[in-house]
Amino acid sequence: MQAIIRGKVNPNNIIHTDSWRGYDGLVDLGLDKHFRVNHGNNEFVKGSRHVNGIESFWSYTKHRLAQFHGVRRDKFELHLKETEFRFNHRHLDLYKILLKLLRGDPL
Repeated sequence: MQAIIRGKVNPNNIIHTDSWRGYDGLVDLGLDKHFRVNHGNNEFVKGSRHVNGIESFWSYTKHRLAQFHGVRRDKFELHLKETEFRFNHRHLDLYKILLKLLRGDPL
């Protein structure tokens, strides 16, 4: 896990995870703001800390990408970025948002 995270996560970011042992050592990478919840002890929220947001995102992503019956590896990142945009704006009118973006920065 550390090899995947190294160089891709800003050390100033706040990271919320569950207590899976694969996340052990993130502090050793300089990620000092690593907070955990322990699902094994029926702990899903600790103050304002939880992982429900990312679990919600991946659920949304899996549901959205399932309609394609798989995507090419070289196009996955593009699909993921589109899904991120849709997820972050899911309660808004995407048509109006895209029009505003295109007016501000035409192709």
